[in-house]
Amino acid sequence: MKNFSLVILLAAVVLSFSSVFVVPEGQKAIVMLFSKVQKDSDDKAIVFGPGLQFKVPFFSQVRRIDARIQTLDGTPDRFVTSEKKDLIVDSYVKWRVSDFSAFYLRARGDKQYAEALLKQKVNNGLRTNFGSRTIREIVSGERSELMEEALVQASESAQELGIEVLDVRVKQINLPSEVSNSIYQRMRAERTAVAKEHRSEGQEKAETIRADIDRRVTVMLADAERNARTVRGEGDAKAAAIYANAYNKDAEFFGFVRSLEAYKKTFKDKQDVMVLSPDSDFFRYMKGAAAQ
Repeated sequence: MKNFSLVILLAAVVLSFSSVFVVPEGQKAIVMLFSKVQKDSDDKAIVFGPGLQFKVPFFSQVRRIDARIQTLDGTPDRFVTSEKKDLIVDSYVKWRVSDFSAFYLRARGDKQYAEALLKQKVNNGLRTNFGSRTIREIVSGERSELMEEALVQASESAQELGIEVLDVRVKQINLPSEVSNSIYQRMRAERTAVAKEHRSEGQEKAETIRADIDRRVTVMLADAERNARTVRGEGDAKAAAIYANAYNKDAEFFGFVRSLEAYKKTFKDKQDVMVLSPDSDFFRYMKGAAAQ
């Protein structure tokens, strides 16, 4: 009897543990009864919120699904504009599960699989909107309108997945790398041409300024040389006049002084040798000094 009571107690404990389940905060759950979603009288899936919940033991399976707002931020994609030009568009999507039963049945309750399907639907909407606009329209003023239209299209197409799309945003729009490189090369060539033009204009102005300065320097040097010669000539004339005046006052003394200066310069170096006649007029004053 005691063993039977213990078996009943153990069975009751196991039954109680298999009849309850816990849904964490931020998640919701649906219960699969015989591999079918448990529904209410209105044929809608029963969604269990956070907390301690009850289910049919042994035959029920609990599927927990994240009910928080999710962010789908994948890799940038290539889109074609109405001008048949490619753009690399980086976007993100804010979404959450609205119909847990449809999400489980259509997306298998797998977040990654659901995001892959949602990415395709959002890209289809963006591709349609980008394909109907030019680059100027996309960049200049219709970006907000484009995102609103993409949001509407994504919301409509995502309803079948049990997903509510809250927002679609375009973060960045770039040209493909090969197009960007060609544009950069063209811009670089244009800037190089402009730089060469400015450099040649500057060199031309520099040559003009240099030639003008050289001309002015030549004229100034010529004027200075002319003035120097004029001053030198006037000085020589004054010196000659002074010499002539001094000679006229005492010619004999002037000749004597000049002869002494000549003797001094001639006999400055003791190694010099002069061959002159003793009767030369050069020794006239020496003869006179010896005679005296």
